[in-house]
Amino acid sequence: MVSARPAVQSLPAYRPGRNPADLAREIGVERAVKLASNEVAFPPLPAVVEAIAAAAGETHRYPDNGAVVLTGALARRYGVDPAQVVTGCGAVMLCQQVAQSFTDPGTAMAFAWRSFEMYPLLARVAGARAVQVPLVPGRPGGSADTHDLGALAAAVDDDTRVVFVCNPNNPTGTAVRRAPLERFLDAVPADTLVVLDEAYREFVTDPDVPDGLELMRGRPNVAVLRTFSKAWGLAGLRVGYLVAEDPAVADAVRRTHVPFSVSTLAQAAAVAALASEEEVRRRVAAVTAERERLAAELRGRGLEVSDSQANFVWLPVGEQAADLAAALESRAVITRPFAGEGIRVTVGTPEEDDVFLDALDRVRPAATVG
Repeated sequence: MVSARPAVQSLPAYRPGRNPADLAREIGVERAVKLASNEVAFPPLPAVVEAIAAAAGETHRYPDNGAVVLTGALARRYGVDPAQVVTGCGAVMLCQQVAQSFTDPGTAMAFAWRSFEMYPLLARVAGARAVQVPLVPGRPGGSADTHDLGALAAAVDDDTRVVFVCNPNNPTGTAVRRAPLERFLDAVPADTLVVLDEAYREFVTDPDVPDGLELMRGRPNVAVLRTFSKAWGLAGLRVGYLVAEDPAVADAVRRTHVPFSVSTLAQAAAVAALASEEEVRRRVAAVTAERERLAAELRGRGLEVSDSQANFVWLPVGEQAADLAAALESRAVITRPFAGEGIRVTVGTPEEDDVFLDALDRVRPAATVG
């Protein structure tokens, strides 16, 4: 009998957000609202649709394996050399490439927990030890929702090859600020790679939350990871990118790239999105304004809500998470529960969020939240 590696056999399945059409059919309603996957509610940018249509005639050819046009556009945008930029099939694929490029069996990969759920899975697949450093309350008396950078730095030892800092953090939405992050970066040994995972960077409104690309400058062991899936609205096309201060780091990540994994359509769409930055900024401003309204509505209902810097809010409802999410689904609202910890709710349109709030009001007594 052929058997997979034990590390693979024991991997839990990744749980994507549920399809709203499936839920609507299941419970017999016309429409369900999905607030589970941190997608933006806006349709694709007009320039993106045009670019995809124009590129469709080339899909009988392989994509540009080096994504030269996209890489050049990103390099110009951030004032770096193209050799410092790596594109990939979504940010999560680049996380996997980092794990493959810098960890060996028996080495360690460190990160806060709870954070992006793929980190421990990728460590396990690479054979690395996953060092999970617990979150701490971001404010007195609050739930654990924020990176403990001091503890994370202390957890780095001679075996640690990679540290991920998810900023803003997924799923809690909190972000670490400039001074503590600079102290952390200065404390990490020069032979340990720090990846600042900034998938939600565009939604940051706190001026004291630094742009990781600024902190990367002059630090050869720092790289920044970003995506087109969130603010740029390309979740269905899968495009991410990594920018490294040291071109050798980028080269190592590039070597584990799956050939042709960023499609022709994805590359064309990402370039067109970058050229539509002003429209993206307007959309992001609408999302962050709605985020503040949604947070205020939830706080007004007596729920604890951290100051999110992402396009979602976190409800630390503990053991009630699974039951509350199930109750909301019975009202045709899909959220993302983390059993025993909380629920992540994507910021939707005002109408979608009102549907969520109404459903929450109806099911909350039954779920005994708060």
